[in-house]
Amino acid sequence: MLTIGSHLSSSKGFTAMAQDAVKINANTFQFFTRNPQGGHAKDIDLSDVQKFLNLAQKNHFQKFVAHAPYTLNPCSDKLQTREFAELVFKDDLKRMEYLPHNYYNFHPGSHVGQGVQRGIEMITDLLNKILTPDQTTTVLLETMSGKGSEIGSRFEELRQIIDNVNLKEKIGVCLDTCHVYSAGYDIVNDLDNVLFQFDEIIGLEKLKAVHLNDSKTPFASKKDRHEQIGKGSLGLDGIIRFINHPKLKHLPFILETPNDLQGWAAEIKLLKNNFQP
Repeated sequence: MLTIGSHLSSSKGFTAMAQDAVKINANTFQFFTRNPQGGHAKDIDLSDVQKFLNLAQKNHFQKFVAHAPYTLNPCSDKLQTREFAELVFKDDLKRMEYLPHNYYNFHPGSHVGQGVQRGIEMITDLLNKILTPDQTTTVLLETMSGKGSEIGSRFEELRQIIDNVNLKEKIGVCLDTCHVYSAGYDIVNDLDNVLFQFDEIIGLEKLKAVHLNDSKTPFASKKDRHEQIGKGSLGLDGIIRFINHPKLKHLPFILETPNDLQGWAAEIKLLKNNFQP
């Protein structure tokens, strides 16, 4: 079975997201925990949560992914920004326990000139502050495209973060196809070798989810510009090979393509029709 969904709007609540997922024939989805450009989060509605859990069970939903706001930067050179990251991260992980045993994805951050090593230290310091042994949520480090001073465009950087986290069992990786291709990992023409590198450096057991996106920019461009499936530089054939790879096909795939519900429904249908169980 192909586990696939898209990034849905959380503004109307969990039940509405589940209903939208059913409309597009998805069996997973991703959502922002709060305003992606700010810090506001809606109050938890327990009745909405219960309705969602019932719908999820009825429709055989698989693990879903919550996404941290883009403004969360644990390795900023500004103390206020780092304090905001800690506050939001803690609150989001607390909220995730209402929907236990799922994933919380975040961009590792940008070191803004302080250097990669200093940035990695700050990220791991934060993770060691907020991760707890009793949490059921797995926190995912997202692979990045390498624009500006982003950390996480190289597998080695993600490995260093994981190595320095005390509760390693609470940490995983979300691989973004647009990002890794833009970062210089050729998943179109050399997928086996890229997965070999990932396994050697990080370990494939740490790969928990995939952001499935085509790219508006070419290979190794170090840009983060998502494109609809089959309309970018990865191409439809490359993406189909990716979802059917025996080391990847069991993972949840999340579409972050520039689309609406109708567009995501078409992409999900296309990918399901080309999936080999």
